[in-house]
Amino acid sequence: MPALVDIGANLTHESFEPDLEAVIARAGDVGVTRMIVTGSDVAHSTAAARLAARHAGVLYATAGIHPHHAGEFTQADLPRLRALATTPGAVAIGECGLDHYRNYASPAAQERAFAAQLELAVELQLPLFLHQRDAHDQFMGILKNFRDQLGHAVAHCFTAGQRELWAYLDLDLHIGITGWICDERRGSHLETLVRDIPEDRLMLETDAPYLLPRDLRPRPKSRRNEPAYLPHILAKVAACRETTPQALAASTTATAERFFNLHAAPAATAHPASARG
Repeated sequence: MPALVDIGANLTHESFEPDLEAVIARAGDVGVTRMIVTGSDVAHSTAAARLAARHAGVLYATAGIHPHHAGEFTQADLPRLRALATTPGAVAIGECGLDHYRNYASPAAQERAFAAQLELAVELQLPLFLHQRDAHDQFMGILKNFRDQLGHAVAHCFTAGQRELWAYLDLDLHIGITGWICDERRGSHLETLVRDIPEDRLMLETDAPYLLPRDLRPRPKSRRNEPAYLPHILAKVAACRETTPQALAASTTATAERFFNLHAAPAATAHPASARG
């Protein structure tokens, strides 16, 4: 089985503090050899950058402000994000976008933070790690204003319908698929839609510790998702696309390597088993 890349894992989440080294080891044992650690605010982006430095060639980082934290964002945060995004091991701006499902931040605050991060991605010519929930039209309206100036961009954790998928593909976005596709209650529509994603635009992610695949057996008592479960998602997506897990692993890994420019990233180095995240 070709090595896998988990393009979205929230390894700075507090649930990973006690056993992060074991989590990374379990992922490696099943072929998940590289993971992109998601930055959701300045503090977590800083922590992601530290993890990427500690586990060079295995962990990489994004730097961004999730829409849930957009209300905390100020222009003073931009220099800090810029610095984080230009450290070794940083590979994308984000997680950024709009989320009107819960509106933890006002729509206006979300739009300001999103536009500022799009401008930063244009300035640095870094890929974008995007989030959108229940805000498709507003999200597309803002993104279209910048798209010609941007490079790669991925719609992370895609869970929407055909309209949104085709709009994203028309805008030359990549698509990230999570264990949501393994949930027969909420994700069954993805079993058909995932066939519409071109091979060179599809990537896989766990979004750990969230979105534990519902059909995973045995289910961990903690209910915590982790990168070691990415092969389970791979197998489901491969079955839906009527291909083999080996072929899908090869294509999604090659796509992630191109998207995040992982070939130019630092080579993997050994790190002490006693190191903590």
